[in-house]
Amino acid sequence: MSTPLTPDKHQSLPLLPKDRNFEGGDSPASTTSTYPAKRRKIDPLEDEDALSEDAPMSDVLPINSELKPSKWQGTINNVVKAIVSIRFSQVAAFDTEGPETSEASGFIVDAKRGIILTNRHVACAGPFVGEAICHDHEEVDVYPIYRDPVHDFGFLKFNPEKIKYMPLSEVELHPELAKVGLDIRVVGNDAGEKLSILAGSISRLDRNTPEYGDLTYNDFNTFYLQAASSTSGGSSGSPVIDIDGHAVALQAGGHTKAATDFFLPLDRIKRALEFIQRGEPVPRGDIQAQFTYRPFDEARRLGLKPETEETLRKLFPDEIGLLVAETVLPEGPAHKQLEEGDILLTINGEYITKFVPFESMLDSNVGKDIKVTIERGGKPMELTIKVGNLHAITPDRYVEIGGSKLNEVSYQLARAYCVPCRGVYVAEPSGMFRLDGPDNGWIIKSVDDKETPNLDTFIEVMKTIPDRARVPVVYYSIADTHTILVAVVQVERHWSSFRLAVRDDTTGLWNFTDLGEPLPPKPIKPSTKHFIKLDDSLGPAKNLIRCLVKVNFYMPCRLDGFPRSRKQGAGVIVDKEKGFVVVSRSIVPTSMGDLTLNVADSLVIPAKVLFLHPTHNFAVVQYDPKLLGETDVMSAPFSDKTLLQGHKVTLVAHNHNQRPVCLNTVVTDVTCVTIPHNGTPRFRSINMDAITLDTPLALQCSSGILADADGLVQGLWMNFLGERNMNGHDNEYHLGIHISTIRSVLDRLNKGENVALRSINAELMPVQMAQAAAMGLSDEWISKVEEANPAKHQLFMIRRTEAGCESSKVLKELDLILAVNGKVITRMYEMDVQYEAEEIEMTILRGKKEMTVKVKTSPVSGDGTSRVVFWAGAALHEPHKAVLQQSKTLPSQIYISARSKGSPAYMYGLVPTMWITHINSKQVVTLDDLVAAVKDVEDNTYVRVRCVSFDNVPIMLSVKMVNHYFPLVDMVKDPNAECGWSKRE
Repeated sequence: MSTPLTPDKHQSLPLLPKDRNFEGGDSPASTTSTYPAKRRKIDPLEDEDALSEDAPMSDVLPINSELKPSKWQGTINNVVKAIVSIRFSQVAAFDTEGPETSEASGFIVDAKRGIILTNRHVACAGPFVGEAICHDHEEVDVYPIYRDPVHDFGFLKFNPEKIKYMPLSEVELHPELAKVGLDIRVVGNDAGEKLSILAGSISRLDRNTPEYGDLTYNDFNTFYLQAASSTSGGSSGSPVIDIDGHAVALQAGGHTKAATDFFLPLDRIKRALEFIQRGEPVPRGDIQAQFTYRPFDEARRLGLKPETEETLRKLFPDEIGLLVAETVLPEGPAHKQLEEGDILLTINGEYITKFVPFESMLDSNVGKDIKVTIERGGKPMELTIKVGNLHAITPDRYVEIGGSKLNEVSYQLARAYCVPCRGVYVAEPSGMFRLDGPDNGWIIKSVDDKETPNLDTFIEVMKTIPDRARVPVVYYSIADTHTILVAVVQVERHWSSFRLAVRDDTTGLWNFTDLGEPLPPKPIKPSTKHFIKLDDSLGPAKNLIRCLVKVNFYMPCRLDGFPRSRKQGAGVIVDKEKGFVVVSRSIVPTSMGDLTLNVADSLVIPAKVLFLHPTHNFAVVQYDPKLLGETDVMSAPFSDKTLLQGHKVTLVAHNHNQRPVCLNTVVTDVTCVTIPHNGTPRFRSINMDAITLDTPLALQCSSGILADADGLVQGLWMNFLGERNMNGHDNEYHLGIHISTIRSVLDRLNKGENVALRSINAELMPVQMAQAAAMGLSDEWISKVEEANPAKHQLFMIRRTEAGCESSKVLKELDLILAVNGKVITRMYEMDVQYEAEEIEMTILRGKKEMTVKVKTSPVSGDGTSRVVFWAGAALHEPHKAVLQQSKTLPSQIYISARSKGSPAYMYGLVPTMWITHINSKQVVTLDDLVAAVKDVEDNTYVRVRCVSFDNVPIMLSVKMVNHYFPLVDMVKDPNAECGWSKRE
């Protein structure tokens, strides 16, 4: 039930966002416009165009006699059989990467054992699901067996016996052949469909590592090779081969504008492969310090002695620089010994000027002391440093709780921000740990005033806190350790699991351990609090502040196309004895979620959703009045007087800072609400009159009350969810609704009746007389309209009817409604007769012909969506009201409402707003049909899913089951369950 995040760009640098994918997308599952072809270094001086897509790869070999095209052709024909295209997903946020789906290349380096070499950002630090497509288009499952803690390489394993039609070949690794001037080819594979070749020549062997951005993966403590190439492009994980077909480097990244590519040398890769082939763990040592390569002229400025330089130049005639300490991590092995700017000379008596011998020395001395000679400002010094185990500071587990995912701070992140390599890092800031501030980078310092220095302590602390408890969380951003923040969160243990995921490199899966049942919520004791008092100058309306309560709603899963998982605003108490509160449907859009009310800014109590109006923008929720003790809450006193244009009114509301506002203003207009529909169907208010006010302050107030001079409530002020604009933001409208709109529903609730409304299920829009006359309206009817409504001469036209409803058989779009049951209809509330009647008689004008028709009404529910099936990472439910309003047809009752990033639904193209009509060629109409069709499907097999898009285009997809991470879950509304919903087994 994760929720996708969209991080802002950091500062002014056009850095790739955290969850931007770095791989090419040429498979049926994605498009090139979705995913850049590979990791790209961004030049800080470049403009916004730096984020543009990569240029296409060259498919043509340069015709140059010196390059021996015939031999290159033969070499490439041999090598290409070892190259695979990898389609993969990281299914959960972990460390520096969010959940994502992408594509890349890799190549077989051990055909007998089935080992593929690719990049670390392909093998994924987090949970991985993927497959490799060979040159002959055979597909085979792969799983990671090693990803380097620091360098950008990893190994995937497959079963060689599954490749039946092609003899397997492998590419040999020859790091020693990489030389400046060497002609090379980067041979990639676009989703197993065509050969892509990048020609070039190696121009540098000693380039420092490229920076890919903040809060994302970056390599360090190694050289990269640089190639001058005539074209940029190529997929990550491709081999860089010489003319004899040997791999001399691994494709890793590139520059967005310059014709430059970066390759990872193979020295440490070859060593790691040898350990893996022997079935041994790969020893990796580190002293938690980052070094960079500085040329001698820079080293001299840092204090390198002339005699030292002379010695080094004699020992290494071709050498032009040295390794210099760049970052030393606090609390690491080198802390308080090494300092930034120290020039490295020897380790254990050996002069070291390059990264390969430097890393070789560390990797062969894990857990041992090494003697390090440095020069600091011209003074030689000898240090003894104990080499740590690099795998020990690389997280291989995470905790899932309350919709969030947390892991221990990794060496990657600690080095980037020079902080100690410890702490609990929020990898996926959603759900319970969606804290205030920037989108990501949070480290949890304490929960409920108990320190959480590591993941194990965090787990033990969370076990002691009851479900639904409100506790303070102290945290800070890894990018700003100076500012300590605190947020009060509500513990959420009833929607999602509390479990620990641990990586298992023998199977490639992350195994889940349940961390126990939650402690039951503590019973809330009744408590008495007091509201603030407004100034007497405000008149009788000052008491109405006691009708307002703050409302917080959290959705564990976004249903019905609603764009956000958290909303807050204000509600109005309309019956303090029964605990009824009226709130906007843009704050409480569905019944699946946690609803709390904050009374008098002091008392937080739970509430439940009673009724969601299907077309008008309000919901009725209920709290337990006993919990308020003697708190002086007040039921809103209703007025029987209807608000009209020009009436004076007092607005009592909460502004955007949740502070009370009280001011006198005037009604500027009362008009039919016409909110544009959104591209993705979601609730919008229709068929009701809305009130506008003569004050800009009203547009800053999300919820409140409209009262007369005697303090009687004539209307409610609410925020309405609108359409998504061109900038990707959701428009919100602030309008008033007449109190009469909600009274019919409240009367039924007060009597304890089930609110079963009936409706003709049509959207109406106002039409002025001039337009109606042009449509054929007679002068006689115009006179009737003028007589019926002297204040506003209008009629209503049917804008659209709902798909599959009774009225659509009789009514047509653009019909003009003249009268209902013999009464001329000029005000929207006059249509309310439909709520009670099973059939109404309507006089309409269609094609300039007047006719009378009998229209059957249909029952409409106030429950909202009451069943959700989660399958393959997609949330499926029956089409909600907005879908029925916007669609002409109903292909099935199985509508895709949302999907998780990194899931099979995301990977194979199940898009929200589609309908599912067939599973494995068998028609499925209802959610029961779907559950029956998929419940026995074996894991790791493909299911053929026939879908129909919102535009009625049929699509056939094949979706691979990943039940380990995305099991089938059937949730149904259950009034007896603690959270209002339960799982169907």
